[in-house]
Amino acid sequence: MNTANYYAHKVIWITGASSGIGAELARQLARKGAKLILSARDQQKLAALAETLENHSSHLVLPLDLGKNGHELTYVEQIMAKYGCIDILINNGGVSQRASALETSMEVNRQLMEVNFFGNIALAKAVLPIFRKQGSGQFLVVSSIAGKFGFHLRSIYSASKAALVGYYESLAMEEESHGIKVTLAFPGKINTPISKSALTAEGTAHGQMDSNQAGGMPVDECVAQLLKALAQQKREVLIGRKELLAVYLKRFVPALFWKIIPRQSAT
Repeated sequence: MNTANYYAHKVIWITGASSGIGAELARQLARKGAKLILSARDQQKLAALAETLENHSSHLVLPLDLGKNGHELTYVEQIMAKYGCIDILINNGGVSQRASALETSMEVNRQLMEVNFFGNIALAKAVLPIFRKQGSGQFLVVSSIAGKFGFHLRSIYSASKAALVGYYESLAMEEESHGIKVTLAFPGKINTPISKSALTAEGTAHGQMDSNQAGGMPVDECVAQLLKALAQQKREVLIGRKELLAVYLKRFVPALFWKIIPRQSAT
């Protein structure tokens, strides 16, 4: 498949677009000629980002809070009124965790599931009828390496990311005959500010840049790999460095996995 001009003129909706992977997706896709819908909670950050993008007048800023779903169909109507189609939904928005299972309140557990899972699939369900009518469409779902295995201080975060895998693998099977494709992405340690906004046991922001994030893969390299996998319509893609070995250890040498992983730093 020739992917050189794959994204030119495509209408692409990105959640979590105000920072990190989402903002870099916007930058790279704009350079490739895509028409973007930029969504996140912070309208000012989205507007500032949009102004820096190539062909900025062709993009739409659409603020939303994944933790307060219920307006998805209204958002879809706004997009369809402007562009007449949606080619790709990139479900990237989410929040991480920095607290033990014992300490994390049920309120925080529910908040993380609402943002990372229910808000995510609510958008997918709103867009799916459009994809069906078009006879085509793609979902890029940004899970996490934590969706492949649990880790210290990530109990509900890992659960929410694993839940996405089960949901979208099922959706992919159901919708493939309708021309709809799903790519699941599993980033490892990526240099983004995700740890700063991660929730503590009480639901406050962690507020610190973890050393694992600071030393992670540069975000532009991560996004380049994401977009390559999406253009190739891969079912899943692992992105990272040596931390990805843990995925293969768990699958092929589980006894060694359970000796090594508990000793790794959570931050």
